[in-house]
Amino acid sequence: MNRRISLYVCGFLLAFTSQINAAETLKVDSAASKVDFVGKKDDGKHVGGFKKVEGTALVDHETPSASSLKLAIDTKSLWSDDDKLTAHLSNADFFNVREFPTITFESTKVVMKDDNKGEIVGKLTMLGKTVETTVPVTAESKDAELHLHAKFKIDRTQWGMKYGVGKIKNEVDLDAHLILKK
Repeated sequence: MNRRISLYVCGFLLAFTSQINAAETLKVDSAASKVDFVGKKDDGKHVGGFKKVEGTALVDHETPSASSLKLAIDTKSLWSDDDKLTAHLSNADFFNVREFPTITFESTKVVMKDDNKGEIVGKLTMLGKTVETTVPVTAESKDAELHLHAKFKIDRTQWGMKYGVGKIKNEVDLDAHLILKK
């Protein structure tokens, strides 16, 4: 093999192997990702969620704590198990989608506890108010995708959502499924 080709092959291999361990940016697959919620009251519950989630993650395979996540949830993609409820959830009593078309989450800290479980701490902004939120996550690599699953609870009143306090539980169950791709 001539020296020029040999140097090219060595340079290619060096560049390729350095990319394996380097941080990479992944994009949320909006069509495959979702955020669901369950709101409860004494006499029952309602299921709903958001169909449109966008965002990016910087994934550092060597130093997971250097990873980050930014999400934007389109509040107009709101749905629930009852059409009248969906309309009510869209108004100023709850998500006020006209004035606040986006809910955002931006990580400030990533802590991996073992191979696939950890916590993402970040700023969750909803209804114009930002609250630091800790989200337990399970991460799984499948083919060329990263799947993040998070089940956690928030107190809706922290963001000023006070409609029905005393009748509707303040604590809301969240279930987020994010598919991230290159």
